Amino acid sequence: MHRSRLAQLVIDCETTDPDWAAQFWAQALGCRIQALGDAADEMYRRLLMHANQPCLLVQAVPHASRVHLDIETDDVEAEVVRLERLGAARIAQVKRWWVMAAPTGQRFCVLPPQRQDFPAHSNVWR
Repeated sequence: MHRSRLAQLVIDCETTDPDWAAQFWAQALGCRIQALGDAADEMYRRLLMHANQPCLLVQAVPHASRVHLDIETDDVEAEVVRLERLGAARIAQVKRWWVMAAPTGQRFCVLPPQRQDFPAHSNVWR
């Protein structure tokens, strides 16, 4: 048994300057910016949204800009296997998570819990 749920939306921006990218999105959405505080996460900025709105990250990336979603889980491997059975494919392992492709072509990530209230409102898979 494991749990999973939508963790956040990630705005991938083709840039090397995450502060510049986050400035636009923060101003467009009327929110503040927070660095994640870890040198390993230097290419990410969190947009501080209201509690009833989705969590958003801005990420500086070398590929074309796009938006992807992150699925958080208490068992990354079990969730990846479950999604593969549904037709998803592993693309690359990054640190402690997997980049995957849906059968419809969209990229998404499966990663350990990201939000403090996990596992609230998560799905239970057996």
